[in-house]
Amino acid sequence: MQKRDQGKSGGAAGGSATPAAKRGRPFGSTSGSSAGAGSVADAVAPTTLLGPTLQVHSSFTDQNNKRIVLAIQSGLKSELTWALNTLTLLSFKEKDDMRKDSTPLAKIPGLLDALLQVIDDWRDIGFPKEHQKRPRLRTFGVNSIVSGFGHEYKALGSINNTLPHSGVGSGSSAMEALAQKHASKVRSSELWFDEDGLFNLDDEGRAEKQQCAVAASNIIRNFSFMPDNEVIMAQHRHCLETAFQCIEHHITEEEELVTNALETIVNLAPLLDLRIFSSSKPSYIKITEKRAVQAIMGMLGSPYKAWHCAAAELLGRLIINPDNEPFLLPFVPQIHKRLVDLMSSQALDAQAAAVGALYNLAEVNMDCRLKLANERWAIDRLLKVIRTPHPVPEVCRKSAMILESLVSEPQNRSLLLAYENAFAEILFSEGRYSDTFARILYELTSRPNNKMAAARGVWGM
Repeated sequence: MQKRDQGKSGGAAGGSATPAAKRGRPFGSTSGSSAGAGSVADAVAPTTLLGPTLQVHSSFTDQNNKRIVLAIQSGLKSELTWALNTLTLLSFKEKDDMRKDSTPLAKIPGLLDALLQVIDDWRDIGFPKEHQKRPRLRTFGVNSIVSGFGHEYKALGSINNTLPHSGVGSGSSAMEALAQKHASKVRSSELWFDEDGLFNLDDEGRAEKQQCAVAASNIIRNFSFMPDNEVIMAQHRHCLETAFQCIEHHITEEEELVTNALETIVNLAPLLDLRIFSSSKPSYIKITEKRAVQAIMGMLGSPYKAWHCAAAELLGRLIINPDNEPFLLPFVPQIHKRLVDLMSSQALDAQAAAVGALYNLAEVNMDCRLKLANERWAIDRLLKVIRTPHPVPEVCRKSAMILESLVSEPQNRSLLLAYENAFAEILFSEGRYSDTFARILYELTSRPNNKMAAARGVWGM
């Protein structure tokens, strides 16, 4: 499948297409952002607080792969706990870990399906449902006096009232017997629909099921970091459907489960084709392409920084694949509005995620560039990211490249002429982006068909 080139011809750094980086581990799971910080932390922390370490032999998976899958499928608490703990150790790998081996899913057939079943089991009991016996139309034996279905004694009662009988006592005794029989049937059938029945879990059992589902989602997330597993997971419809359903219900679902599902999708996004939801592969949860994008939009509008940053990054990666464009383009106005709002956030990583997504969206087609230029505050906040400046130079460079993409459309030049002085100021004050803003000013003023527009910009005509 031919992908869109992520690099832009105007920039020096990052010009070539490179695979998207994986999302980092949670804070505190690594030795630190720099070697110096890590060495200081190691020197300060006492050795008694470091805890025990456990090394798993590389041949453990080969020798116990069937046992692990069967333990998960068994549903027994002890076996399931052992399997989830084992897989957590096998799937987690520190950034500085010197082990060269990984745990590819191809080595353990059926493992991914077994883990997904653990999550599905929790989701089946996670939300209370109203169990009702819906009335059904009985057509079998409608011409008979007694069909054998429903309230038989009522039918006999009506018949006894209309037809002559040889004795009154025999009819009444028959009605009482049928009434007792029916009452016993109703009591026994109600056990299956009672929420506190024999096979339902109490609060402690539900909490344990939830913990198992969270552990399974964390294992799947860890597997998504491994390059050997990317293709298998990105083409596994059940895995994607379960992950998208978790983020779709982010308001009611457990937060850690939603976070693990979202990060799994972000890791698989460069290989993700939304058309898989309408393919011939077996479906378990009936997720459509539109529902998947709506789930991402729900996460993008979330007030939690980790969620909306990940959603912005996810949209930026999905739009790289041209096959995903028809499903994302109807939501472009909403995406632009939310990303522009994120650029005004005080959180630096939210600004970086928004700029990265807009950087890819601006390269899709002319319509995206026109809508972004007409979005209120979009140009002002792109300039603010450069002027502040953002501590990551790549974010500032991408902001400048977005402005250059916008000015390439003739319909946008009249809007951008109002910022001509700001462009000239950055041209002379920021040497790293002077080439980009020189090209922007050239596009605005030196074209033959821009002479009248330039006069409007300078003289206010």
